[in-house]
Amino acid sequence: MSIRYLAIGMLLCALPADGQGTTAEADTIKTETLDGVTVTAQPAGRTKSRNVVNAEMITASELLRAACCNLGESFTTNPSVDVNYADAATGAQQIKLLGLSGTYVQMLTENIPNLRGVASPFALSFIPGPWMQSIQVSKGASSVKNGYESITGQINVEFKKPQATPFADANLYVNSKGKVEANLGGNLKLSKRWSTALLGHYEMLDKAHDGNDDGFADMPKMRQGSLQSRWAWMGDHYVFQASVKGLKEHREGGQISHHSTPAVQGSAQSPLPYSIDITNERYEAFTKNALMLDKEQGTNVALILAGSVHHEWATYGQKHFNADERNGYASLMFESDFGPHHSLSTGVSIDHAHFAIDHNLLLTTHSPEETTPGVYAQYTYKLGEKLVVMGGLRWDHSSLHGGFVTPRMHVKLSPTELFTLRASVGKGYRTARPLEENNYLLASGRQIVIDPNLQQEEAWNYGLSANLNIPLGEKSLELGAEYYYTSFRHQTVVDLDSDPHAVHFGNLDGRSYSHTWQVEATYPFFEGFTMTATYRRTNVKSTYGGVLREKPLTNRYKGLLTASYKPGLGKWQFDATLQLNGGGRLPQPYTVGGQPSWAERYSGYEQLSAQVTRYFRHWSIYAGGENLTNFRQKNPIVGASDPWSRDFDATMIWGPVHGAVFYVGVRLNWNKI
Repeated sequence: MSIRYLAIGMLLCALPADGQGTTAEADTIKTETLDGVTVTAQPAGRTKSRNVVNAEMITASELLRAACCNLGESFTTNPSVDVNYADAATGAQQIKLLGLSGTYVQMLTENIPNLRGVASPFALSFIPGPWMQSIQVSKGASSVKNGYESITGQINVEFKKPQATPFADANLYVNSKGKVEANLGGNLKLSKRWSTALLGHYEMLDKAHDGNDDGFADMPKMRQGSLQSRWAWMGDHYVFQASVKGLKEHREGGQISHHSTPAVQGSAQSPLPYSIDITNERYEAFTKNALMLDKEQGTNVALILAGSVHHEWATYGQKHFNADERNGYASLMFESDFGPHHSLSTGVSIDHAHFAIDHNLLLTTHSPEETTPGVYAQYTYKLGEKLVVMGGLRWDHSSLHGGFVTPRMHVKLSPTELFTLRASVGKGYRTARPLEENNYLLASGRQIVIDPNLQQEEAWNYGLSANLNIPLGEKSLELGAEYYYTSFRHQTVVDLDSDPHAVHFGNLDGRSYSHTWQVEATYPFFEGFTMTATYRRTNVKSTYGGVLREKPLTNRYKGLLTASYKPGLGKWQFDATLQLNGGGRLPQPYTVGGQPSWAERYSGYEQLSAQVTRYFRHWSIYAGGENLTNFRQKNPIVGASDPWSRDFDATMIWGPVHGAVFYVGVRLNWNKI
């Protein structure tokens, strides 16, 4: 038996059988007082929405089950969302939902569209884990209220609120690779109406590691600091919220040792290391204004204003890519309930994006500004909890692509409290930004080819899901099954197959689709101990160079087994997660001496993570490990010995690029200060 399989068995079976104590993690505890008796219960870490849209909420208690240093690491225990490294040099992470790239997921913060364009490659590291109050993940066609860009779903992040229960907290973290992180946060009630909150974050990794001895750092050196200030006015009929956030991040990767000479035409240079240097600066601000006209009827008017400025300076060897992006967003909404069965939401919005790009690549790029005003209406019919039908329609006009219509429909049927069936259908659109969203592909010797006149991406999404609770004694077995089909009418295809020495961005000429099936079961075997098992199968294909092929670097299946044990009154908590990642196809390789540069397919692999937490009254200490099976992709960088040649490629990533990581941390929490 291999070491990694022995480790899986030991860590999943070595959960302790007893423990007592109390917990002070107030943001993860629900307390009710009945006739002088206080009953304390631990809420579910992942909760299914009771709404018509198929969505789940990842709560604060779920986020504490892992180190959760940032948004990307928040999905470790989530069966629906995959997060992988996009390349082996920059540390860029890529999210996948329903088997498709994260660019087809609409990212929201506080229900405001955010983190698009230039921010995409590193967006998952821009939101610190301790800042988050919850994450909502919805699959398939979502509400039209937040725009037209959702194709495979939406991910919305809610930050800790200034108007919430007064708190002050901190999180200190260090891991075996030398990464250090510190977070501070707190809010203050200034008056009966006014409250404010301040959130701070700093992380640093200043050591270079080369675990596979290929001369390249497995993870880039990095420093990141961010600060968010929030304000809230909670009136009887008027509510105001505002936020300002600033972030600066610097990444430094590439060769640690080198024995190569850059191939520069017309010059003979001394050996130089291949270095990667990326700096991001981002500033965001928003205000929310809500006027309650009739609380009984749920009638209100809301105005949202948001803006962001993003600067990026990137160097990949001798290539440079600099980008400035400015976004502005405004939305005016009206909502009202017309009796117990009918409700209406309608509004207007405008979104503006301006790009300025500078590079020394041998191609002509067009990154013009785009302004998109739109109008929408959404009607919901409710027959108690048994039947909910929601239909939405919006019309938008892009300054680049003209006018287009986005229809979406959702139906929820609950004949009993134990069974829920949901169905959805809807369209989504987006404007692709090839270089801005994929500049990590510059960490290779591939030629970049971008076709002119790229069309607006357009896709239909169809979904069907069912949830069933089966009472078993005093407990309940929760079962879930779902199927989603995404079909593209227009798509910007990233073609890595037609020419192994080029990446070609072009309009879809043929079929492109995704089929995703998923089943899930959750059961609390005994007090404090719950397990969840999930299996997902994915079939994603697109047309590359006139040939319908399986999408490369996409796992065919995923299995997830999570176990959580919090005995007694919650003094200790033990968590373990096992991932089984299926194999997939690699792009067409080039040949060296008649031999292919990489295999046609990669095999499946497993990963194990575990964490132990000890709670005290106002603080807790946690320790754990990630990728405890120590699985690493062999030779993740192709042509590492000569990064100045066209054979160099750091983007053929399908698995972990570094081995096991161990960590320890301390969380401090004072509530009702």
